[in-house]
Amino acid sequence: MRAVILQPMYLPWMGYFGMIDVADVFVFFDDVQYVERSWQRRNRIKMPPGQELMLSVPTQKSHRPPIHDVLIHADQDWAPKHWQCIRHAYSKTPGWKDASPALEEIYARRWEKLLDLDVELIRAQCRLLGLPSDKFVFSSALPGEGARTDRLLSLLKAIGADEYVSGPAAKVYVEREKFKAAGVQLYWFEYRHPTYPQVNGGFIPYMSAIDVLFNAGPGALDCVRQGLEGALVLDPETAR
Repeated sequence: MRAVILQPMYLPWMGYFGMIDVADVFVFFDDVQYVERSWQRRNRIKMPPGQELMLSVPTQKSHRPPIHDVLIHADQDWAPKHWQCIRHAYSKTPGWKDASPALEEIYARRWEKLLDLDVELIRAQCRLLGLPSDKFVFSSALPGEGARTDRLLSLLKAIGADEYVSGPAAKVYVEREKFKAAGVQLYWFEYRHPTYPQVNGGFIPYMSAIDVLFNAGPGALDCVRQGLEGALVLDPETAR
């Protein structure tokens, strides 16, 4: 079984959905420390005439809470503003008519916790892309112990996974010898960002995945999968 363990993000980029696609089980790493200046609460969309705009969800100040405890500011009217910007950016795209109702309904709700918002948006985007939305579990609901590599391996053991896909940034701290000793095959996910027709000027990569969802319409999943060619790189030190 192949697993991915990744923090939930707000409107994540298309590579995030590539990782969902290659996983048999996708673990939301929701009980690690929240970092305010992170993708957990913000992401970018492309506005006319061709500029990036960062959408940020306001969160309440707290002392190093785990992600699943982070609260959204109840007194800030952020959701209508975000949706207004999304509408302005993408209302003339091929995928707007089919994809916008499901997302608009989410923005119309009142959200208390950032985790719930992030996960609901991710599930909705999976459904719109045509990816399974039922492969998710939460690290906070699994037995786990230790830190860094030990914690990852305990989570993998809990779900019965023998393959793990990691982002390349983890190369600096992952202890490969522990994966090998545990019989877990390690892969590095090296996504190659594809291009696709994009409104509002020339192509800008690394936008939120709603950019490809709206711009590519029914072809959005094909666009996501273009970046998967050669993306799973076997770690030779853990090869079985």
